[in-house]
Amino acid sequence: MSTQDFPRTSDEVAGRPVPGRVYEPRPVAVEPPPDTSDRLYNVDLAPTSRHGRTWSAYSIFTLWANDVHSLGNYSFAIGLFALGLGAWQVLTALGVGALLLFVLLCLSGFMGYKTGVPYPVMSRISFGVHGAQLPAAVRGIVAIAWFGIQTYLASVVLRVMLIALVPSLAPLDENSVLGLSTLGWISFVALWIIQVIIVCYGMEMIRKYEAFAGPIILITMVALAVWMLARVDFSIAWSTDNPLTGAQMWLHILGGGALWVSIYGTFVLNFCDFTRSAKSRGAIVRGNFWGIPINMLLFGLIVVSLAGAQFKLDGQIITSPADIVQTIPSTVLLVLASLALLILTVAVNLMANFVAPTYALTNMFPRKLNFQKAAILSAVIGLVILPWNLYNSPVVIVYFLGGLGALLGPLFGIIMLDYWIIRRSKVNVPQLYIDTNDGAYYYRGGVNPRAIAAFVPAALASLAVALLPTFTGASEFSWFIGAGLGALCYLVTAKKDVQYTDQHGEAISVATTH
Repeated sequence: MSTQDFPRTSDEVAGRPVPGRVYEPRPVAVEPPPDTSDRLYNVDLAPTSRHGRTWSAYSIFTLWANDVHSLGNYSFAIGLFALGLGAWQVLTALGVGALLLFVLLCLSGFMGYKTGVPYPVMSRISFGVHGAQLPAAVRGIVAIAWFGIQTYLASVVLRVMLIALVPSLAPLDENSVLGLSTLGWISFVALWIIQVIIVCYGMEMIRKYEAFAGPIILITMVALAVWMLARVDFSIAWSTDNPLTGAQMWLHILGGGALWVSIYGTFVLNFCDFTRSAKSRGAIVRGNFWGIPINMLLFGLIVVSLAGAQFKLDGQIITSPADIVQTIPSTVLLVLASLALLILTVAVNLMANFVAPTYALTNMFPRKLNFQKAAILSAVIGLVILPWNLYNSPVVIVYFLGGLGALLGPLFGIIMLDYWIIRRSKVNVPQLYIDTNDGAYYYRGGVNPRAIAAFVPAALASLAVALLPTFTGASEFSWFIGAGLGALCYLVTAKKDVQYTDQHGEAISVATTH
């Protein structure tokens, strides 16, 4: 039975979906539906139908089961131990960040569930149908660079594994072609191809891969921690020889929690790319609860176990679980652990660094690019920038990628305040695809000057705090400062006397698995 088989209720007339009602997805077509612009609409940017959504609480949980346990996150958390924070201080810092993230990700996720649109389209609400290219581009550029870098880091693990399996390959790792050895190129391109193939099958294949990888990562990391604990008779060093105390300790605890949120500053922006296919708000809450505070507690315990055990063994502080994997005496176990790390890095890369630029490019050229073509283009860019050279350049990492990352806070503050406070979550979804002067989100020439006026000062302040030596003491809090200033500036500049319309997008929606 379709929507048209029911009498229209007052909620239906107002554009609010009726609980329990089955909505038929609009058949996928090449041409956009009437009253939408092909400059703004294609089947990959269209809202997903409420009927047939596939992302469950487990799907959301496995996103975090993979991403939280990334090698970069382990390096960050172990770095807190190296700074002088003891076991309980590290867990406290991660706990503070986890609670904040749980709230922020639920707010961001609910937006995707209600509207069914990806992040670039969501940005049209605040910045205008064409102004949304700014927040989409900032998020996309950061992600493309890190996609290449993460693929390179995974290729290093693959090189180690290949040489362990076939020692005669070692000479292929001794030359250099554009900064990478022959074996390095083989490893990088192989992983690059695997990721492109997965993404070309769309978001549903990404969901399945994340669901497959999540348990493997959790089992591997727990096993690695237990193995290290067994080596020290389950008695670890609870801190380094020079632990922090007093005000300095608490500053680093709060700073560590703030940086933990900043690491996910990209994800809290485009989480709607995934939750637009969530089955319910409850699925988002449950997936986030088990994936953020609970999973991060497990992550913290593993960090403390690995770092504390290694420090007790030889007084050294590891930089990553990969350091421990390389010390595994059995070649078979070393290969299995390396494979798990490869599965992990691919999973993290797909969700954190591949989806965002794919949607951003689709949003820029909806007439020319679909999700598959945009994914290939994103991957090609991630290859031709020779990311290993970026990774080895502190200037690029700190000033270029760090500077772009500092812009994410103001974008988050503006988009969230506009959606939750100014509009009270009322969105006219079909109007997000209207490219005419009378469109609700056309503003002035397709750009909302009030959002730009709020973004510029907040962005400048965030960049200054993040990059200038004068503000070194506050740099850990740059994301929060940028988000707060962005929200405050937009609260001042936004129109207040506007009646907003709430209209769902079922009439122009497509199935999640189109």
